[in-house]
Amino acid sequence: MASSIQVQGDESVTLRVTHSNLKTFASDIRFSLQLTVEAVKDKLWRKCGTSVNSMHLELFDDARNKVADLSDNSKPLGFYSPLDGFRLHVLDLDPTSVSSGGWLEDTSLVEKYKISEEAYNKRQGIKYKEKFTSQIPTTAEAKVGSRCEVEPGAKRGVVKFVGQAEPLGPGFWVGVQYDEPLGKHDGMVKGVRYFECPPSHGGMLRPEKVKVCFESHCSNPLNIGIFSILRGATFF
Repeated sequence: MASSIQVQGDESVTLRVTHSNLKTFASDIRFSLQLTVEAVKDKLWRKCGTSVNSMHLELFDDARNKVADLSDNSKPLGFYSPLDGFRLHVLDLDPTSVSSGGWLEDTSLVEKYKISEEAYNKRQGIKYKEKFTSQIPTTAEAKVGSRCEVEPGAKRGVVKFVGQAEPLGPGFWVGVQYDEPLGKHDGMVKGVRYFECPPSHGGMLRPEKVKVCFESHCSNPLNIGIFSILRGATFF
């Protein structure tokens, strides 16, 4: 009988935990068999948001048969003879629970902060929304010394080379020195030096991957200026 089971040492069991309100919640959690039902509930509260006093636990075997209701908070989990792979189902009895109504799963129910274009333009300091020019300039506008941004990753840097690089392939290339060590070289690629920069700060890119800043304040690496996309997606 279950009542005669003695829990030895630090024995534990891995249970599949599901929740009555959280349809997408399913987690494999390891529990010590020495934990009381109340301690198990406290552990689950931290993971699913249902308070201990509003929680009822049901234990199912791996054949989906209900084994027991864990109704006595003072008993150890081992009293109910759970095995690895059994399912522990959380019933949330609170109709006003934070987990009810899909609030923890459906992001469409969360009110989003919105700001008008006019209000955004009045904000002071660094702005995190960038504005790009609509025209597509030519490669010639990528001048050595220009601040730039490279995709993917919005990596910032300075244009150090513009021109052809036959060992890399036909057409024009833009050499960039990144502000941080995000590159692959020091300006030398395949035995040819195109520019000088610290190790792991250099990149050779097709123009379509580079956006050049046309505002004077872009000399500050932290500033977000107006960048224009260059025509050209190979990286070296």
